[in-house]
Amino acid sequence: MPQQPTTVEVNILDKEYLVACPPEQRDALRESARHLDAKMREIRATGKVFGTERIAVMAALNITHEMLESSTMSDSATELLQEMDQKLDDALGNGKA
Repeated sequence: MPQQPTTVEVNILDKEYLVACPPEQRDALRESARHLDAKMREIRATGKVFGTERIAVMAALNITHEMLESSTMSDSATELLQEMDQKLDDALGNGKA
C-alpha cells in the first residue's frame, strides 16, 4: 500500500514552493528542484531572459531537450515527465499569478 503524500518544501530562484510528494520520493523531488534551480539561475545569469515564468519555460525546454538528446525516452521517463509537469502546474498555480 503506497504511503500518503507529505508536503515537501523546495526553493527555486529564491522562492519557496510546497509540493505534495510520497515520502519515498522526497529526495528525488529535492534533487529535481536543485537541478531546476541551477538551470534557471544559469538562464537568468545570461541577462537575455527576464521574468520568472519565461525563465522557467526556458529551463523546462532545455531540460527536456537534454533528456531527449541523451537517450530514447522510455515509458517510465514519459510517466516521470508527466508527473513532474503536474507538480510544476500545481506549484505554480496552473500559470495563474
